[in-house]
Parts: sequence; structure tokens; C-alpha cells
Amino acid sequence: MPNGQRIAELLLDIGAVKLSLDPPFTWSSGIKSPIYCDNRMVYSHPDARKFVVDALVQRVKSMQVEPDVIAGTATGAIGWAALVAERLGLPFVYVRSQAKGHGAKKRVEGDIPHGKDIVLIEDLFSTGGSAISSVEALREEVDGNVSDVIAIFTYEMLASTEKAQSASVKLHPLASLSILLKVAGDQGRLTKEDISKVAEFSSDPKAWGEKL
Repeated sequence: MPNGQRIAELLLDIGAVKLSLDPPFTWSSGIKSPIYCDNRMVYSHPDARKFVVDALVQRVKSMQVEPDVIAGTATGAIGWAALVAERLGLPFVYVRSQAKGHGAKKRVEGDIPHGKDIVLIEDLFSTGGSAISSVEALREEVDGNVSDVIAIFTYEMLASTEKAQSASVKLHPLASLSILLKVAGDQGRLTKEDISKVAEFSSDPKAWGEKL
């Protein structure tokens, strides 16, 4: 079974992904959404956690450039990146969302020489802002070579693709909203009408929210 389909099943089974059209969820960004994904819940389920880590490791090994360092975005992907780095026997660092207001006032935490090849791990892609901001921090602070970002799940928003292209970065999600909707439909969790409505959200989140 493809990793993406199995991960979608696991996210649904443990309740890491929640679907609600009425009322919708409100993300921290203010976006109204019919879906909410909390991959941190997977940490608490050993079998699901192992499957996700295995899939992340496989994807890292498939990169054209073998990484010297694994980095994770704070806070959601710190654990995932650390587990992947441990499995691969590689150094690990994480990237803060903002620079510290004291000390060295840096965003990249850890001991990493300049100019290394880095694969960044993100927990999920929404608008892509967190991932690209972390890529820029790695490039600016440690002169890192970062061309690939791997995530567990993507909402498949056009904004993330556009940001990645502008930053010359490739996004590698393990599972996607379209795969998850197919699984949810096959399992009878959503009707065809609900699936269509959720799919409309990813194509134009702002317009979807304004219709409510």
C-alpha cells in the first residue's frame, strides 16, 4: 500500500485529522477551514509513529543530494526531524519561528558548520510560509544548501507551491488532502458532496471562507 494512503488512514483513525464543514475550523492565521490536521497526535501512537518515521527516512534517502544535516521546523516538526536524524545517524538542528530576543538572537538552534547540505522536515504544508521562512533562515545563518522540504501532510494550497518555486525549493509531502479525501470517502466518513466542498477549500481558501 502506498505510504500516502496508509498515512491518510492513520491520521483519520487516530483523530489527527478532523473534518467539519459546519462549523468550520479557524486556523491561527484566521483562515476558515473544513479540515484541521494535528500531526503531533501521531507521536502518542507507536505503530503510526514508526510508520511515519519510516516513510520520512525513505523520502530523505531518495533525495538527489545526500544530506549532511537534518533540520526541523519549530515546534511541530522538531520531534519528527530528531527521530529521522537519529535513524540516519546525522546531526540535527531546529529552526525557530522567530529569533530569540536574548543571547545570540538566532533562529537556527544546534551545532552546525556553514555550507552543509540540509534536508528540512516540516509537519505539514498549508500556505508554505513556515517552511520557506525556515529555509531562508538556514541559508542566511549557516549558509546551508537547502533545496528540499519533506512534510507528513499537505493541504495542497497553491500558495505553498508558489512560495516554494520563488525560493527554489521542492516540497515533498508524504500524504495529501486529495488522498485523504479519497480514503475518507471510501470509508464512508464523508459524502461525495462534502468531499467536493472540502476540495474547493484547497483551491481557494479565501473564497471558500467568504461563502460561509
